[in-house]
Amino acid sequence: MRTTYLFNDRWLFAPERLGSDTPDARFEAVILPHTNKLLPYHYFDNAEYQFISTYRKRFTLPEPRAGRRVFIDFDGAMIACEVWLNGVRLGEHEGGFTPFSFDLTPHLNDTGENLLTVYLDSTERKDIPPYGYVVDYLTFGGVYRDVHLRLVEPCHITNVFVRPQNILTGSPTVAVDVTLHNAGDRPVPAAVSAALMDANGTVLATGSTALVTAALGAATHLSLEIHDLPDVTRWSLDDPALYTVEVSLASGDTALDRQAARFGFREAEFRKDGGFYLNGERTKLIGLNRHQTYPYIGAAAPARLQRKDAEIIKHELSCNVVRTSHYPQSPHFLDRCDEIGLLVVEEIPGWQHIGDSDWQGISLRDVRAMIERDRNHPSIILWGVRINESRDNEALYTATNALAHKLDPTRQTGGTRNFIDSQFLEDVFTYNDFSNSVIEPIHTPHLVTEFNGHMYPTKTWDQEERREEHALRHARVQDKQMGMERVAGAIGWCAFDYNTHQEFGSGDHICYHGVMDIFRLPKYAAYFYASQGDPARRVVLQAATGWSMGDRDTGGIKTLVVLSNCDEIDVFIGDECLGRFQPDRACFPHLPHAPFQVSMGNGHLTWGRALSDLRVVGYLDGSPVAEQLIAADGLPAALTLNSDDPGLIADGADMTRLVLRLVDRCGNTLPYANAVVWVEVEGPADLIGDNPSALVGGQIALYLRARQKPGHVQIRATTPRLAPVTTTVTCTERPSQERLRA
Repeated sequence: MRTTYLFNDRWLFAPERLGSDTPDARFEAVILPHTNKLLPYHYFDNAEYQFISTYRKRFTLPEPRAGRRVFIDFDGAMIACEVWLNGVRLGEHEGGFTPFSFDLTPHLNDTGENLLTVYLDSTERKDIPPYGYVVDYLTFGGVYRDVHLRLVEPCHITNVFVRPQNILTGSPTVAVDVTLHNAGDRPVPAAVSAALMDANGTVLATGSTALVTAALGAATHLSLEIHDLPDVTRWSLDDPALYTVEVSLASGDTALDRQAARFGFREAEFRKDGGFYLNGERTKLIGLNRHQTYPYIGAAAPARLQRKDAEIIKHELSCNVVRTSHYPQSPHFLDRCDEIGLLVVEEIPGWQHIGDSDWQGISLRDVRAMIERDRNHPSIILWGVRINESRDNEALYTATNALAHKLDPTRQTGGTRNFIDSQFLEDVFTYNDFSNSVIEPIHTPHLVTEFNGHMYPTKTWDQEERREEHALRHARVQDKQMGMERVAGAIGWCAFDYNTHQEFGSGDHICYHGVMDIFRLPKYAAYFYASQGDPARRVVLQAATGWSMGDRDTGGIKTLVVLSNCDEIDVFIGDECLGRFQPDRACFPHLPHAPFQVSMGNGHLTWGRALSDLRVVGYLDGSPVAEQLIAADGLPAALTLNSDDPGLIADGADMTRLVLRLVDRCGNTLPYANAVVWVEVEGPADLIGDNPSALVGGQIALYLRARQKPGHVQIRATTPRLAPVTTTVTCTERPSQERLRA
């Protein structure tokens, strides 16, 4: 039967190409996911990670092979690699965003030590997407996703695609498409069956058994159906119910393989009336784009950080959709989107450029790899099968659309362009709209896949008016699209600031396009998105000001913007109440929760007058539910230190974010604070990031990475003139069975 081992530890790394006779002492011990170069969060040359490196792993089989085939499965390595086993070259994979596998069996030492070698080319090769011309993001090097060792019978299951049907009727069914591969020495008569299970593993229904003969050396495709289901819960934004289909393969009385696929019962459709419908209910899409990269570690983020990004976008930013710009992203990120009810638009790698026929062949392969990997995710509602912002190419995009529909007839396709008069070959006209408004559609369905971004880059320490206007620009576009029947939704550019090439970023090579900074810490625009969420889940109240005299042109604040999902607010200056105010429905008639725009008059921030604290109180149904107080003195009162997680797994790869802020006496971040902070760590974990660090916009984040030893970790942060702060993270040993992925 099948056994799969997480194969991330005990690797060796060298930042050069080294032969098999090179002593291990020339290498550094590493654990995956791994970046080939730790970097500062900004002001670095992307050439620093563009080199050929060697990854090496010595291993013996963790259990007897017993006639099975042994595969090495890479979730992602950037950007092209050769794989060798025991001195024999197995092959090469070109492309850094999709998974690939090699069969180790023919050259494997079943009972002794094996030497696995990966030569990884992390240069920006023009023959591999996304490269060929300029690209507005970085492809950090390294074996940056998980690797697994997989043992399977010669005749085994290679893919399971679960297709729920008749979702909106009282009698849903499940079709299960199964692909087998027979790498044995004879055809295999086999029986394939399927069982539907709920989240607790309880079998709810079984499918009819299909009898097939798996031909030698060929793929065998078959379909099963599961009928007579009990009541099932539809997957939705508020109740993302998940189920599993387990497919079993047997030959006579011998069990050969078993593979499970998690999915959800849901129907997602972009209709010609312009709307997006989830389970038959029209749903306006409001969301943000996400790059998979992080400060310091590039793209080599472990599962916890990947999952955290999904949680930030869904829960902190109140989005219902994310676009994976501009490539397939981590399975851990997509799994979490499934679990929390965050919709996904996923697209193939690229950026504006289309290469030659070989380049296009890789792009078509990426379409296949993306869809075959991810088509069971209920969160995914649209396949992006066009290179982002590329020119029309009828032959290529006819082929990508046809392949997507063949591989997944249950989902529609989109193709993101930045010009409105584009040839429309996809099911949904996906459009990057930088008009600072929303252009009236010429095709429907119409989905805005980017807006704002480079039109108004904003830093956390910019002048207050710019940070406020940044939030209002997002608010205006989302309000506009909310009122347009023929627009399905809008996905803003973007969730988080990101490193980029010098042609696109600010002077430090960061694109400051995010509603959060590169550390996933909020700008005012983040509070706009947060405020669109249901106050029954989370009340949001944020005044877009630091409440100081000289942060705006001409001084003072003429209009106070408050980003909130409250019904009403009271505004106080000291003990004086300026009145009770309602959301600005005149300027924002279509948003679920319009910003408040409060006329402040004159005299409240005036030279020579004693300043008083600003207090804003939010109300729901007439009752106070939130309050923000901003100190008028603007002085640092405390350094704060918070860990996203109280505990880590002691596997050498698990990480959590440590957030440091300089705040006033009311807890507000001071946006111009750039104090130096020192962090000390005691215990079995390492600090990732610059230490000491200078605060950026009054805040910064570092990462804490667990070692392979359990224990308590004490973190202590200090800065001049303020009291030190501490927190504790506990590293616990991972249960041995969790190292397996069955």
